Amino acid sequence: MENKVFNWQINRKMDYKYPEARPAQQVAWVFDTNKCIACQTCSIACKNAWTSGKGQEYMWWNNVETKPWGFYPLGWDVRLLEKLGHQKWNGDKYAGKTIFETAPYGEEITGFIPEEDDWAAPNLGEDEVSAQVKHGDYLKIPHQPWMFYLQRICNHCTYPACVAACSRKSIYKRKEDGIVLIDQERCRGYQECVRACPYKKSMFRSHTKKSEKCISCYPAVEQGFQTQCVVNCIGKIRLFGFKSKYDNPREDNPVDYLVHIKKIALPLYPQFGLEPNVYYIPPINVPDEFNRQLFGPGAKRAVELYKKAMEDSKLIGLLMLFGSTDKIMSTFKIEGEFAIGYDKDNKEAVRVPIKEPIMIRPEYDKERNVQRFSVT
Repeated sequence: MENKVFNWQINRKMDYKYPEARPAQQVAWVFDTNKCIACQTCSIACKNAWTSGKGQEYMWWNNVETKPWGFYPLGWDVRLLEKLGHQKWNGDKYAGKTIFETAPYGEEITGFIPEEDDWAAPNLGEDEVSAQVKHGDYLKIPHQPWMFYLQRICNHCTYPACVAACSRKSIYKRKEDGIVLIDQERCRGYQECVRACPYKKSMFRSHTKKSEKCISCYPAVEQGFQTQCVVNCIGKIRLFGFKSKYDNPREDNPVDYLVHIKKIALPLYPQFGLEPNVYYIPPINVPDEFNRQLFGPGAKRAVELYKKAMEDSKLIGLLMLFGSTDKIMSTFKIEGEFAIGYDKDNKEAVRVPIKEPIMIRPEYDKERNVQRFSVT
């Protein structure tokens, strides 16, 4: 690797093929793992929009897998973690090596190409818990045994492995918004991007002999709307927007607030070194050690913040704005008992109550002359 670039997620400089070049603004997502019910509406919405063609049958640009036993493709993360070797954090600084710094002789990036059968079971291990439930067990926090749902899409990384791996230079990161795309005219299907991407979100389409990946629903994003996986989420666990540079966050920017101000939303496997731009609020029911492996040293603090969210009107207000509008919220504020989101033109896009109102209907309805009965 020829260049040293700064990666704020591991708090140090690292090796990368190209010089540091951050976009004017960066697309980013925040997923609240605690609210997901694994209904897969996001997965179907994405597939219906983008991967319903010939040769795309196995492609799930969006998938939801059950951890610790769910993988799509099979073993995508544990196989790479094994290759990466010992991963050590000194406080908030990563002292281990990234996939760009552990590459074997003759390679630029540590990675692997999954076998065809590895893609065959996208919902492998669904709802499987970490260990056998013993007689007499009852739930505590963290759970024992435990499981949680991990939502995965392309991370549109700041330092994409797919970009660094492509000898054709057919993969590029847009300057205006940081979306990573594959130029289908230039791609020759070498699959180096598939091998290099640690999250395995670049996929080979046999029908066209080219690679394809999530495009961040850019036709919608360019019109000011959030992505399909976000607007179709019935659990309202997702937020899409634009993130500012790490050293100049805005407190009224929803993504900045969660990622840089409160630091409650964390990247997945920051030790890989790609500076991914999908951020997760870690599950509160999972052991600290597992959360730390997935989301880094800030995971325990993020869990504690989430548990106390009701004590912070600004934080809980923003969490209530998740899934409340299909428009991209550029700013937000709390006004009394309401959370308000604004679009890029500073027009009010949505207003939601921080606390859902409770409606108690009388047993006897005089207007309709009917008696109500409790059916619960």
